[in-house]
Amino acid sequence: MLNRNAEALFWIGRYMERAENHARLIDVHYHLQDEDAPPIPRDGADGRSPALCKWGRIVDALGSRAAYEQQYGSAYNEQDVVHYVTLDRDHANSLVTCVNHARDNVRTLREKLPSELWDVANGFYLWLREKQAGDPARESPHQFFGRIKEWTALFCGVTQSVMPRENEWHFIECGRYLERTENTLRIIQSAIAASASAAEAGDDSELYPYLQAVLRSVSGYQPFRRHYADGVSADAIIEFLVLNEAFPRSVQFSLDALDRNLRGIELQEKQLRAAHDRIIRQVVKLKAELACLEREDLGLDREGAVTGRLLLAAGQLGNAFAQTFFRIGEATA
Repeated sequence: MLNRNAEALFWIGRYMERAENHARLIDVHYHLQDEDAPPIPRDGADGRSPALCKWGRIVDALGSRAAYEQQYGSAYNEQDVVHYVTLDRDHANSLVTCVNHARDNVRTLREKLPSELWDVANGFYLWLREKQAGDPARESPHQFFGRIKEWTALFCGVTQSVMPRENEWHFIECGRYLERTENTLRIIQSAIAASASAAEAGDDSELYPYLQAVLRSVSGYQPFRRHYADGVSADAIIEFLVLNEAFPRSVQFSLDALDRNLRGIELQEKQLRAAHDRIIRQVVKLKAELACLEREDLGLDREGAVTGRLLLAAGQLGNAFAQTFFRIGEATA
């Protein structure tokens, strides 16, 4: 397999997962009842901590505040944030941009991938391309973002049902689960920031709706309640999202899936196999760190040091993939 093909496959998985994550976050925030959320600490030069509304929390959860404020300023409102995250073609990680990149990568590999993947990716992009600024708000936002999730689920279902479990499959899945790991960790970091702000304000009543939204953004509310009953707390939610081995969007589950698919990649070159083994060891090391974590460790992590370290390690895994398999700049955006 050529390096550029491996890169395109890897980013197909990442872009589709990223698009779904964007839709999940915004859809859930439409269901929030609290308009005046606790302030989120700002790490700007002036050290101020302005109270950001729920729309500002979406940008924070995506790790995109600096890019947003460069384009839209410091005001966070529904129209600007929704457009920025979904239909802004000038935003490198907007939903429409991610789907377009995934579609382009599928198109470059049409001879190597099932035709059904192209049909879904192309249909998804063409449907989304017709949407105009303000359409999500004018239509039913829940239906709009629900349709986004249906498109990504359809793409995932096609890959699951028709792709041979060969290198092409494993590279797509590696991209998907590395992206999912990072997305979940960013959401957790946002939750920790909200928790810290609520504690400083001495008011826990504002925290519950936000924590509930965090769970719903990853479709984890019902599984969490079955596991913890009425024990809804920041500690329990973070533990569930990080360490639960059965929930498909937890960090633990995602890293286990990443490990399996990494090991499924078959390589011929001895030098490449050695680099491949190093990446596997990085994943194993990260999983070992998770295995050593207890609920108490996460509960004491009110500044997000543990999840921040995990997020940094996930980013290093992405760099390791690029250095091992990819030619820089050929398929990524």
